[in-house]
Amino acid sequence: MNYIKLLNSAFETFYFDDRLNPTHISLYMALFQEWNSSRFADEFFVNRRDLMRAAKIGSKSTYHRCVTDLDSWNYLTYFPSNNPYKGSKIKMSIIGTSDEPVMGHYNPELEQLAEQYRPIREPVVYKHRPVSGQALVSNINNTKQVNTNKQPKGRQAVLDFFIEKSFNADEGKKFFAHYEANYWKTSDGKPIRDWQALAKNWMARTELFAEEKTPNKKEGSQNRNNLRTTKSKDYGQPL
Repeated sequence: MNYIKLLNSAFETFYFDDRLNPTHISLYMALFQEWNSSRFADEFFVNRRDLMRAAKIGSKSTYHRCVTDLDSWNYLTYFPSNNPYKGSKIKMSIIGTSDEPVMGHYNPELEQLAEQYRPIREPVVYKHRPVSGQALVSNINNTKQVNTNKQPKGRQAVLDFFIEKSFNADEGKKFFAHYEANYWKTSDGKPIRDWQALAKNWMARTELFAEEKTPNKKEGSQNRNNLRTTKSKDYGQPL
């Protein structure tokens, strides 16, 4: 039994079968692994709970529907069991090849080879690849963006940036002096990724601090007026 050839044939069949959904394929792969563990036996018993966990299926009805579909679509033969102490029996179909399972020739290294080597037969999705040469892959948006704003190019660059944002240049001097003394690192010791974004945050905090320090004259005058009274009250009148 050729593990790689059989699994590749199954995936090629999946590609053209529009009846399948991801749950069908997930359950088939869980069954395929059980088949491999049983040394590709002609028939083998399965445990529903183990299969549901391996296939990431959370509903019994979904499991039974999918295994019944796979049976009716000739991916396998399902022999349900009414005995709770005895699992159901599965007979896997040989997909895309006339090879019959050969008992006693199972090699556990085939499973590792499936991950290390490409299939001999090219997958269907790549049949339209150019025959000569390697298929080209677009490199659009594939180049890493190099951040050039990690540190400013001198104090003047900082001052120009603050002036460009219509901000006081003295704050730019404070900003540069503060982070220059900290070797352009954040409070937790990590290197600064974008000094311009950090400068914008500095400006926003400076404006907020200035607003908090400015007293509200209108509110203050209202509070003072509330303490004054111009009405002459007669406290002798009953309430």
